[in-house]
Amino acid sequence: MGVYRLGIASLVMAPLFIFRRWGKARLTKWALFFALLGGLLTALDHAFWNTAVLYTTAANATLFGNTAPLWVALIAWLIFKERLKPMFWIGLALTLTGAAIVLGSDFLLHPDLGTGDMIALGAAIFYGGYLLVTQRGRQHLDTLSYVWLVSLSSALILLGVSLGMELPLTGFSSQTYLAFLGAALVSQVLGYLAVAYALGHLPASLVSPTLIGQPVVTALLSIPFLGEVMSPAQWIGGVGVLAGIYLVHHNRQETTSALGEEIALT
Repeated sequence: MGVYRLGIASLVMAPLFIFRRWGKARLTKWALFFALLGGLLTALDHAFWNTAVLYTTAANATLFGNTAPLWVALIAWLIFKERLKPMFWIGLALTLTGAAIVLGSDFLLHPDLGTGDMIALGAAIFYGGYLLVTQRGRQHLDTLSYVWLVSLSSALILLGVSLGMELPLTGFSSQTYLAFLGAALVSQVLGYLAVAYALGHLPASLVSPTLIGQPVVTALLSIPFLGEVMSPAQWIGGVGVLAGIYLVHHNRQETTSALGEEIALT
């Protein structure tokens, strides 16, 4: 449950946030605006994702959840006017296709959008929005402060929604509470800090496709830890993901070099 994941993460990072901000100037209105907006988008992402898995398969939900880079790229291109070359779009398409193969989603065999699939798609759009907002929020806040404010505001929003809908907040098994703790410490604290740090130095259009490498890493880790075996198609899909990520980064390097040459000539 998102309330526990975000709430525990907020508690863990609170002492670090206080230490980080102690004696420093008050947060600006823009810093608070982007952090709170990021928290709202995170809350919506978690709410939609947790609902989606109740109405569709985990593979389908993960597949549609991984379309976030597509929405990030479209918004970056159409609204923020980022110059994304054809090679970038080819790399992005290759990455998304490879991820779909690795996940082994039955959507590829039976392409029919159900309610759960649409909800998962909504979660991806909200997560894409979070990445774009974080890219701008990191211009006003350091990584730790931004992630803590996002986690706290998101946890409070989800808590309010849960209470309003009278959803159960207790009564889970010990194993479930341990899962909440693991998600908070690994996915929320470490994962979100890493992503926010990256977005302070790189655009969301570059960071988001790289995140699709997660299914590949998960599949590889399942071999030694769970004794699972990847099919030949999944190996091919994994190579496709890595190749796509390489093309996206290579396109970024070429674009940066071209911009540098233009600046030098002016």
